Amino acid sequence: MPPRTAPPNFEDSTLRGGLTPADEFEAPPPLPASMFDACHVGVVLRVVLFVEAVVGVGAMFGTTEPLDWLLRFSLLTGGVLPGTLAWLIAVCALKGRLNQLEVFSQWLAGTVLGAGAGAYACGLLALMGLQQPAHWGASAAAGALLSAMVLAGLFWRTKARTPAATAARLAELQSRIRPHFLFNTLNSAIALVRAEPAKAETVLEDLSELFRHALADPAESVTLGQEIALAQRYLEIEKIRFGDRLRVQWSLDASASEARLPPLLLQPLVENAVRHGVEPSASGAELRISTLRRGSTVVVKVTNSCPAGAGERGHGLALANVRERLFLLHDVQSQFRTVLKDGLFQVRLEVPA
Repeated sequence: MPPRTAPPNFEDSTLRGGLTPADEFEAPPPLPASMFDACHVGVVLRVVLFVEAVVGVGAMFGTTEPLDWLLRFSLLTGGVLPGTLAWLIAVCALKGRLNQLEVFSQWLAGTVLGAGAGAYACGLLALMGLQQPAHWGASAAAGALLSAMVLAGLFWRTKARTPAATAARLAELQSRIRPHFLFNTLNSAIALVRAEPAKAETVLEDLSELFRHALADPAESVTLGQEIALAQRYLEIEKIRFGDRLRVQWSLDASASEARLPPLLLQPLVENAVRHGVEPSASGAELRISTLRRGSTVVVKVTNSCPAGAGERGHGLALANVRERLFLLHDVQSQFRTVLKDGLFQVRLEVPA
């Protein structure tokens, strides 16, 4: 019986690319989500609608006829809307400096800016002769109060975007690779060790890369190119298992590779396509992944054929989590759609370029 060889010393070895095992599972700390990220179209629309709703309610006081209310509302909007936009522009322009302040100072600075925006709105109304006499103190107080309420909404939005706050909901996508996928991959590598050792090494390196991304500290976003590379590694592993049953077509637009996505967003979609398209079918299935840049928008499609009546129907949790993460990053600037038609299931994403 041949003597058993000692396991390799991983403390002294290096992995492909010159990385040590410690490097494989360590990532730079993610950039914190900005509480003052008021540059998104969705945030601007919500803030304007909220302030206008408050103005509309306030205009009801002292009016009895709908026409009087509409006139008063229009006059107040002439001052309030420029003041609101001025606050949003100031917060967006100064968000880098504001984020460096302590939490209390952030709230104080945002409220002071709101008071200034309220005084600015009052000045506009007084300049147009629509408010005589000018109520400077009341306008500044109203601006401070409204800005504090908007800041509260931005604060909760920031908490939702913080990885630590969403880890419980998104663990399926960010912190786990399904156990049976791991076992199948290891079994495939074991089977290849003697017959094709080079291929077994490649499989294990691809698996290591998947786990490096899954276990690393989550960043706020990564590029579409990085997500494509990770999905390609995953499919290379599954290709060993399924062979000719897994047929993949890539149609990639190089100009779309810099679009931003939440990390580990594309791999679960591809995994879903393999699980519900390839696994249940004895003859396999076709998987198509395409990216295309259209002006300021990037379109990503993941399409797989679905065998009729084969396999188990999923609960849609992975798709729901992907949709939620995409919304948290890009808000109304993103779209997420799914469609099942003529035996083809397609996931379509649209994100800013």
